[in-house]
Amino acid sequence: MLATLERRLGPKGFTRDAHEMAPWLSDWRGRVHGQAAALLSPANTDEVQAIVQLAAENRVAIVPQGGNSSMVAGATPSADGHSLLLSLRRMNAIRSLSPEDDVAVAEAGVILSDLHDAAAGIGRRFPLSLGAKGSARIGGLISTNAGGTQVLRFGTMRSLVVGIEAVLPSGERFDGLSALRKDNRGYDLRQLLIGAEGTLGIVTAASLRLVPAVGARAVAWVGLAGPHQALTLLRRLEAATGDAIESFEAMPANVLAMVLRHIPGTRAPLGGTHAWNILIETTAPVGAPDPVEQLTGLLASAAEEGLIEDATVAANEAQAEALWKLREVIAEAERAEGPAAKHDISVPVSIVPDFLIEARAAVESRFAGSRVVGFGHLGDGNIHFNVLPPPDADGKAWVEGEGKAVNAFVHDFVGARGGSLSAEHGIGQLKLAELARTAGPVRLHVLRAIKHALDPLGIMNPGKLVPGVD
Repeated sequence: MLATLERRLGPKGFTRDAHEMAPWLSDWRGRVHGQAAALLSPANTDEVQAIVQLAAENRVAIVPQGGNSSMVAGATPSADGHSLLLSLRRMNAIRSLSPEDDVAVAEAGVILSDLHDAAAGIGRRFPLSLGAKGSARIGGLISTNAGGTQVLRFGTMRSLVVGIEAVLPSGERFDGLSALRKDNRGYDLRQLLIGAEGTLGIVTAASLRLVPAVGARAVAWVGLAGPHQALTLLRRLEAATGDAIESFEAMPANVLAMVLRHIPGTRAPLGGTHAWNILIETTAPVGAPDPVEQLTGLLASAAEEGLIEDATVAANEAQAEALWKLREVIAEAERAEGPAAKHDISVPVSIVPDFLIEARAAVESRFAGSRVVGFGHLGDGNIHFNVLPPPDADGKAWVEGEGKAVNAFVHDFVGARGGSLSAEHGIGQLKLAELARTAGPVRLHVLRAIKHALDPLGIMNPGKLVPGVD
């Protein structure tokens, strides 16, 4: 089979060279390491079909991979070395851009920041952004139902994908790129593939929703006493500005301190230290009044009433980007800080303030010496709730040992409040056991039934997302 693939794909599309494969056999965090029989890099959908058909005939597993930026090892092969690692990076064409339809058709290997640039070229934008925008690729963002920093206004990838092209486990092509806003022909295979982590098929291209370009934006950094004040501020701003608020990112003092400690060129935006910090972005369309004046006035009123302690509004794009950098490099700063038990959780927005306070106290009390780093998208209930080991502990050993108990404790705490153990990063390998432990029997039954119906041979990204089928 490998010889057949090598002939079909050629030297650019097939390799077994250990040096070339090495960077793609470990997850982004460096925690999970796998092996593969070969690294395949198809140039088009026809080649993806040929790969899948041959793999199905030989019952060989396929692990799809985009930018390899998964936070849960969702694109890392198993250690047995039997699977084929299928990279979509060569499929990086933006097939079309339509300002009339407000749609871009992009292949799975398109880098997110490149799509941003292409949309800007026609006076539009793709309204999803995240810290890994320079490496994350469209296929991976779809397969994990990525969120990012603009979910508050535009939603996750589910709300931005209007059509999908994919190769199913049988090798058949699903041609669903037509950007229909209304289509009631039964089950929506598009929505099944979004968030499926490559377990139901390989996304090769997508039709993506575009929105008008921003005419002007206002970016502010606010210091305040706690998350309750933050949620009050958010609701007040929403009432005054309508849907102009796109981002409302919360981080406590220890997160900002970690960024300043590890990331060169960063500095504190405000003169004093505040228990909590909020990064806010509001936008206005072309021709509308500049939002800076409005946001400045609203924050001044909030300060006069004692709702916030201090604030600064960026005076230019350079200052705005400097404020955003403090948020976008948190993952990098955390990695520099050392190993941690990481949790990408969500709870109802109304209880986020209480959760942030109560969960931190509960974890740090239960696990002596541990330090909670909690930050994220306060307005949509998604918190990155990470637990650092005691300063004098062997970090890696603590995470691999005590970290399992920490994970269970946090997930149970979240579940008791009607939350989810995965808000935007997916399940991958790292959360598979916890999903099996915490998900109800009906959810697990339906997940397994769908997986078996579409991938009866179990060749699509085995060992990910769906517990108990591989």
